[in-house]
Amino acid sequence: MALAAQPFAVTARADAALDNFTVGDIRIEGLQRISEGTVFNYLPVNIGDHLDAQRVSEAMRALYATGFFRDVELRRDGNTLLVVVIERPSIAKFEIKGNKDIKTEDLQKSLRNVGLATGKTFDRSVLDEVKQYLTDQYFSRGKYGVKVDTKITDLPGNKVDVLVDIKEGKRAKIEEINLVGNTRFKDKDIFQSFELHTPNWLSWYKQDDRYSRESLTGDLEKLRSYYMDRGYANFQIESTQVTIAPEKDNMYITVNVNEGDVYRISEIKLAGTMVVPESELRKRLLIKPGDIYSRKAITSSQEGMSYRLGADGYAFAKIDPVPTTDNAKKTVALTFFIEPGNRVYVRHIDFNNVTAINDETLRREMRQLEGGWLSNSAVERSKERIQRLPYVEKVEFETKPVPGSADMVDVDFNIKEGLPGQFGGGIGYSEAQRFSLNGNFVHSNFLGTGERIALEANVGVYSKSYVLSHTNPYTTIDGISRTESVSFRDITQFVAASSQFSTKQITGAVQWAYPISEFQYLSAGLSANKNTLVVSQGYSAQQAVDWVRSNGKSFHDDLLDTNGDGVVNSLDSPYTVYGTDFNTYELTAGWSIDSRNRALFADRGSHLAVSGRIALPVSDVRYYTTSFQYLQYIPVTRRALFSYLAGVDYGNPLGKTTALPPYLNYYAGGPDSVRGFRESTLGPRDNIGYGNPYGGNLRILSRLEFIFPVPEKWQNAARVSWFYDMGNVFQTGSRVKFLGFDDVTPVTYHFSYANLKRSTGVAVQWLAPLGLFRFSYGIPLNAYAGDYVRYGDETERFQFSIGQAF
Repeated sequence: MALAAQPFAVTARADAALDNFTVGDIRIEGLQRISEGTVFNYLPVNIGDHLDAQRVSEAMRALYATGFFRDVELRRDGNTLLVVVIERPSIAKFEIKGNKDIKTEDLQKSLRNVGLATGKTFDRSVLDEVKQYLTDQYFSRGKYGVKVDTKITDLPGNKVDVLVDIKEGKRAKIEEINLVGNTRFKDKDIFQSFELHTPNWLSWYKQDDRYSRESLTGDLEKLRSYYMDRGYANFQIESTQVTIAPEKDNMYITVNVNEGDVYRISEIKLAGTMVVPESELRKRLLIKPGDIYSRKAITSSQEGMSYRLGADGYAFAKIDPVPTTDNAKKTVALTFFIEPGNRVYVRHIDFNNVTAINDETLRREMRQLEGGWLSNSAVERSKERIQRLPYVEKVEFETKPVPGSADMVDVDFNIKEGLPGQFGGGIGYSEAQRFSLNGNFVHSNFLGTGERIALEANVGVYSKSYVLSHTNPYTTIDGISRTESVSFRDITQFVAASSQFSTKQITGAVQWAYPISEFQYLSAGLSANKNTLVVSQGYSAQQAVDWVRSNGKSFHDDLLDTNGDGVVNSLDSPYTVYGTDFNTYELTAGWSIDSRNRALFADRGSHLAVSGRIALPVSDVRYYTTSFQYLQYIPVTRRALFSYLAGVDYGNPLGKTTALPPYLNYYAGGPDSVRGFRESTLGPRDNIGYGNPYGGNLRILSRLEFIFPVPEKWQNAARVSWFYDMGNVFQTGSRVKFLGFDDVTPVTYHFSYANLKRSTGVAVQWLAPLGLFRFSYGIPLNAYAGDYVRYGDETERFQFSIGQAF
């Protein structure tokens, strides 16, 4: 207050001397840090100006308004205007200490706006405001014992050090929450959705027993919604009292309510301008006459109708539900007043922060077009399509009205690009393949076109594979994609637990996919395969030996000198190697519906895929395989959900081929199928004395998971779930013969519901730079111990795998 009075006092003293004065020169005294040029810049007086009382007052106010000066005085020295100032000190060092609940960076950002920062001009009057601001901030976090002290240290050169010392104290805990007037519901049911709670065994983690003003406001709204969603249309919160113990460590909350009565809906009217058929809007109503009043259902109906209007371009439509209450009949008549406004059109669609993606590559994913009316559903679908691109990490959009136009907007997509190309390498591990080394070069956005090229190599203990592929997702303007690939595989065992079986395969393939709707695709393809299979009598499964000897162009070789000494004698263990060469030409086809919001760690939508392949008549070996898979995500809360997977795979020989080629057999057990059972060990067993897994031609899998909520920053990189798995592998028909544990008794592995293996447990998935880590602890529920004929199930409760997620 003293500083504000000074210019008027000085002006009053100077009026007589400065009145009717023409300025011949201007001199400034008292400056230390501030340059004369800065003062002249703010001083509204120039040489030659005629001064009067009003001009002097304006000059004084202008200099004070800069905030640079603690005192200003104007004097006259002959024909010279003398400006005498006393500068405010500058802040040499600004320090905050003692704060834990609020980050130093956040406090510094807020205090900088009021002039408290290193290098700023210091104003002592600001300190009281700062202390009150910080106190309010900590009060809102439930820390009512906070103390804020400030210390100012004067330094030479008209500078000061400013220290803000905060003693936060303990956060006040909620000792008791009282709900007065509640007679219809149990307190615990109402409090269940509250953010604030009295101390409980999880409070150390959730911190939900700590009072904060914002949380209480939110909980009061939840309380109001709880009643009004259950018919209590005239529910009222009459008062709220929050008291604190003298020690400022315990809080007591009392809420007084008037529950009112249960109301029902008597009628529902739609009024206003109907730009879409009323019947279309009524389909979006989630409440009807006779229903118990529910604010949630009314709000959802309002949103549904707005979304329907938005689909036809009325993006800024207003829908106001107006209730008319009949207290005598305890009913509510609802009228939805609809004001669609102007149909809104899109002028431009812009992509921001894009450097490595061609504009055309993004625009072909658009379902919202420039020049067309703005459709909320089309824009949202466009966002999802861009988000699913492997070289895009995150997408957000906003609509901006065009200045001067009431019916035009621009749509801006803000895109965070991912890494489109990468050289990779790493170590993978699974129970089926043991350790493997992999290296790859993948570029999913080659030259910004969205085309994918890949060179992948995987070398493991039992297999080697090399794949070169190219995918053009838009071969035609209609969205037909084409993938060409060449691969080589050299496999000695299909899985770690199986018997020896050497397979070499060279494949060339081309695949097309055609979108028949926004979510549906048809696919078709051709492949040519050159195969060589080699088995050894006594070391490979007898079923594999029988298949190799009976199919393709068979050959054999008797190995007599097995110890390599050049002489056949009693030290050798001679055996016969059988092999076969054959070519196959496959036709593939498929149909899929995919509405998932993302390919990895999806949390809504579904995926249905049906596919098959058949070896054409010109093939040396003939067969067919079919596959069905259905995956559904069912949200429970905002971040918790169920997922359900069902799958059936089946294959069978054609013509003179005796059985499905062994490398096409299906396996089950382990992280990808039935957890808790050793990987790839379920189903038929061979009979060479070891009972190793041989696989079958029918696989049935089912998986139910409850996915627990995780912090939002981890939900795209980690997942924790409870699971219930069920499945097994079977061998249909009688062409493939199996013997039991005694190598004498015939056994069959035909389908039986009772033979579906079941397990339950918990699983964790984590997407790390190395790849996708999967851990599970499964408890087998119906493992078979085995007997003198049938082999028992191999169980393994803890399982993990490491691999790359492409």
